[in-house]
Amino acid sequence: MRKLIYTINITIDGCCDHTKMVPSEELFDYYIQLVRDADLLYGRKTYQLMVPYWPDIAKNPSETKADREFGQAFDSANKIVFSRSLESAEGRNTRIVRGNLRDEIIKLKQERGKNIHVGGVDLPSQLIELGLVDEYCIGVAPILAGQGRRLLEGVSLPEKLQLRLAESHVFKKSGWIVLRYLKQ
Repeated sequence: MRKLIYTINITIDGCCDHTKMVPSEELFDYYIQLVRDADLLYGRKTYQLMVPYWPDIAKNPSETKADREFGQAFDSANKIVFSRSLESAEGRNTRIVRGNLRDEIIKLKQERGKNIHVGGVDLPSQLIELGLVDEYCIGVAPILAGQGRRLLEGVSLPEKLQLRLAESHVFKKSGWIVLRYLKQ
């Protein structure tokens, strides 16, 4: 069975607003490999932030090498968009899923293929509440944002969720840390 992995960047004070932080080049290298080894799952809002942004970056020679490589990995990845309102997908390798969230995710996890990385805030929050996330990959930026949307705001768990640290990766040049936790 494929694992559903929530992947997100946050600041030290828990802000997950992407405008409050800039990933380092070494972090991009780490995430490029993650994206190459996964299928990607988004809600409509996050998908529309990512496409056409990353496919355009992938083709722009004036962007950094890390940005272009991430854009190319993203553009090549299979993308699944959970949306009832999105009429069609702009990006290539993209399919839209419209059914019951819980049932559709269980079906996706049972399909053959790569693990599924889910990004964003709203859709992953719903998946966490449903108990469907198997693993958490959290990039922590060495920043105190002081304001902005916080991770898992408004999430109502039926009980405390105990996680087990599986990996930590420190990027010494930038101060970023990636923590990978497994659901127990």
